[in-house]
Amino acid sequence: MGKKILYIAASLDGYIAGEDGSVGWLDEVEGDGGDNGYQAFYETIDSLLMGRSTYEKVMELTDDFPYSGKKCYVLSKKLKGQTEHVTFTNEPLQEVLARAEGNVWIVGGGKVVKDCLAYNLLDDVYITVIPKVLGGGIPLFPIGTKADLSLVSAEKIGDMVSIHYKRKD
Repeated sequence: MGKKILYIAASLDGYIAGEDGSVGWLDEVEGDGGDNGYQAFYETIDSLLMGRSTYEKVMELTDDFPYSGKKCYVLSKKLKGQTEHVTFTNEPLQEVLARAEGNVWIVGGGKVVKDCLAYNLLDDVYITVIPKVLGGGIPLFPIGTKADLSLVSAEKIGDMVSIHYKRKD
């Protein structure tokens, strides 16, 4: 059985997107001059899980589905069935993760993160903190989110900080 991994960027004040869902502010920060470790992480992933709003934002930002070749599940009450790259499902989160293959990247958004933490489903949490204060938007951890994590490491990447936590057992 693989790991369930949250790998995400957030503003210094804890938002993953602006009020309107915008993420352009992520491009306004100095990293390591490369991909900031993304490709190395992505190569360890077998499956992805995201909420419908995150899926729709991904599709808005790109012409081609960026995760082709990986099994991708999208939690949605509105969208049903399958496309070439995605399985839409309204099954309980635990059931979807139980059948997902290998290491699963929890892509977002905040409600999916909250539910994963509520059911103690995340093994690793990687948060890259972007030095921007948005003052509002879509929070990484919606009100009521609870978790008990242990710090594994923190790494400076340009102006950002990448923090790795593990679930406390």
